[in-house]
Amino acid sequence: MKLNDVEQQILSSILDLEATVKAMPTANPKPNLQPIFAWLDDLTRQLPRGTDPTLLHYLNKKSYEKARLFLQDRDSENAQGNCGHVA
Repeated sequence: MKLNDVEQQILSSILDLEATVKAMPTANPKPNLQPIFAWLDDLTRQLPRGTDPTLLHYLNKKSYEKARLFLQDRDSENAQGNCGHVA
């Protein structure tokens, strides 16, 4: 799957978010995650028309791990969510 520029930025931001969250138990001071979430929301709004609805669903539901797997062409690894959505 070839990612467009915005999708690539989203993937990079999700990876940064995951690394930041993983480091939180030992981080001092604790990082502020709000700017990352705001950036991801902004990038989501920049996605072009025709973006896969599955990706939009994950991003709009803040299911960033699912969005990461989707963008890494690993959507088959995603489990069904509480919303009943299955990849």
